[in-house]
Amino acid sequence: MAEADGKSTVLNAGGSEEKEPGEDQHKEGDASGSKEGQRLSSQDASKETVETSGDKSMPDAERETGSNREGEEEEEEEEEEEDTDSMDGSSLYFLTEDGERESEGGRRERAKEKDGGKRAARKRNRPGGGGGSGGNNHSSSSDEDDEQEEDEEQKDEEDDDEAMEAWLGAELRDLRGPIWRAIPSLRSREIGRDSHQFVRRVCGARGLVQRLELQGRLERHTGCVNTLHFNPSGTRLASGSDDLRVVIWDWAIRRAELEFDSGHKSNVFQAKFLPHSGDSTLAMCARDGQIRVAELSATQRCKNTKRVAQHKGAAHKLALEPDSPCSFLSAGEDAVVFGIDLRLDRPANKLVVVKEGDKKVGLYTIFVNPAKTHHFAVGGRDQYVRIYDQRKINENDNNGVLKKFCPSHLVSSESKTNITCLVYSHDGTELLASYNDEDIYLFDSNHSDGADYCRRYKGHRNNATVKGVNFYGPCSEFVVSGSDCGHIYLWDKYSARIVQFMEGDRGGVVNCLEPHPHLPGMATSGLDHDIKLWAPTAESPTGLKGLKEVMKKNKRERDEDSVRHGDQYDTQLLWFLMRHMRNRRLPRARREGENADTDESWSSPDSSDEEEGGPDHVQCMSS
Repeated sequence: MAEADGKSTVLNAGGSEEKEPGEDQHKEGDASGSKEGQRLSSQDASKETVETSGDKSMPDAERETGSNREGEEEEEEEEEEEDTDSMDGSSLYFLTEDGERESEGGRRERAKEKDGGKRAARKRNRPGGGGGSGGNNHSSSSDEDDEQEEDEEQKDEEDDDEAMEAWLGAELRDLRGPIWRAIPSLRSREIGRDSHQFVRRVCGARGLVQRLELQGRLERHTGCVNTLHFNPSGTRLASGSDDLRVVIWDWAIRRAELEFDSGHKSNVFQAKFLPHSGDSTLAMCARDGQIRVAELSATQRCKNTKRVAQHKGAAHKLALEPDSPCSFLSAGEDAVVFGIDLRLDRPANKLVVVKEGDKKVGLYTIFVNPAKTHHFAVGGRDQYVRIYDQRKINENDNNGVLKKFCPSHLVSSESKTNITCLVYSHDGTELLASYNDEDIYLFDSNHSDGADYCRRYKGHRNNATVKGVNFYGPCSEFVVSGSDCGHIYLWDKYSARIVQFMEGDRGGVVNCLEPHPHLPGMATSGLDHDIKLWAPTAESPTGLKGLKEVMKKNKRERDEDSVRHGDQYDTQLLWFLMRHMRNRRLPRARREGENADTDESWSSPDSSDEEEGGPDHVQCMSS
């Protein structure tokens, strides 16, 4: 990516870089430069060349050195004049910092040197490689074979790199210009113009997203943190964990205000404040399939928790109705969606059993349309996003589905693709779905049944756990997701380009991403036992250092796993069999003759955290 200002970099045989002098010395150095190039044509004679190059006078050498320094200073000044505050550049993903950018020629030179070293090592290690003339013919022929194989391998690697670059660069659009500018916006706010829109525009500014950095950690849990949720005002943060406890945080001062036992028997998957309840009601769901409600007092204590519904499988997600303090939805791996109204004596009402044909589809995620609250979307153990209308669910008509969406290339795919998370945008017009060991897709929720996706977001990896995905910004300007590689990715929604890339969890997996409702920042969690807080306080925007290599690694691992596991059993079936065998072993260890029911199914509501592998068990098996 060198600037085309008449400056170039020449790699001499000694391995150093000589910058061509400026226009003032260009003519003067042509003759001597050509002679020097001829002398330096062989690396084996590099030392002799240094000794024989003394025919150039010392003043000439000093003038040449001075011109080199002037050229370097001019390049540095031009680089400083460039606008480093925007990500608008010529690179597809802006994958490297300026210091890491290099020409194709430099990469080829390094590859050749590396190949040469490998060949020399093979010669040394080959039996009889340094022997007499009897083995020369054999060694020369084997050298030719080795060189041919290495050339083929190098060509294959180059082809793979080109294919990877093409895949990463496909379906991208150009980044639009910055919508928010700091100085004009601050001036307008000072004189009272559009002051009510200031915070919203700041939260959706790309320049601040590119400056997100870690602010601090909230440490209290002793297991993986599976859920995060801000209250409507953004002053409190609720977290739930595999340690079966829920903590209410005053995140601004990083202090736990309330900690209580959830009442669940296994991993807590979600804990959410019900809207307009004065932060006094918290809905929870867990691996044990229970849906529980906690009543909180103003004196920072938990009055009680009670069970309001029971799934016959793990319940991963709850869906809140934006304006209701007493009703919400739940979805479970038993394929059932419950409508829960806390005003009723029997709060749980079965809305629908999700099916594809006659086969039940276990659910991982559910979300209510914020603009049309009678619509909700679900996703789970197949490739379809299903939208239902609570007012007219008729399971005899298309299994009650209003419409379904799926990426066209996954409709007839033989791979077992699941949806681990889906969310609506702020106005309900868009629907975002994250697929396991696939990409993230954006759908237009107003499109007709069977419509294809609008955008595709690549680079992360979603395999090890039930991974979350979310919109970021008051107008859903960005898409944010965790990854198995332990990083957090933020894409510009319109262009599908990565604009932020941060290291999230040392444990290797980031699952939960919760943007603050009113401020530019967010909270994240994963396999680590803490919660991380992020805010846009970095002095300069991100350089996306190391992004390209991580994206390629994620893609290669994904492709390798798809080949390796393509013909193996469904992971859900394997998990069921393993748990079934473990349950049979437990009573035997205690003693024969006990008539314990050891053959309970994986979806039994009586499953305990002991059977699930303890409080440190990962939130979900591979999807």
